[in-house]
Amino acid sequence: MSSKQEVAAPSRPSNAELQEQYNTFKESIAQLSSKIGELEADLDEHKIVLETLKTMPSDRKCFRMIGESLVESTVKDVSPNLQTNSVQLQTVIGTLNKQLEQTKDELKKWQIKYKVQIVPTH
Repeated sequence: MSSKQEVAAPSRPSNAELQEQYNTFKESIAQLSSKIGELEADLDEHKIVLETLKTMPSDRKCFRMIGESLVESTVKDVSPNLQTNSVQLQTVIGTLNKQLEQTKDELKKWQIKYKVQIVPTH
């Protein structure tokens, strides 16, 4: 009968395993937050450049970094590409924000499931 109870009720992971799982959650949250911040900075740069290009003549020469190459173009050719990139950045940021919220929710559920209390370190 005791073997049936062991099968029916899975044991709680060890403290070391719980600590490892917690560290994995925190690392994922930190990585997602960092990437979101990086992409938001890129998006802000795109917005600044687009605002600046609006005041320029469409046939004015401008340069754009593509990978590690500096490419010469005109304002009318570069503006649509920057608009597209801005939209794509917003989409990726939205997706990463959803992943971040899901990871935070998973952490909360994990805390409840294993009755884990987070003690802040000083």
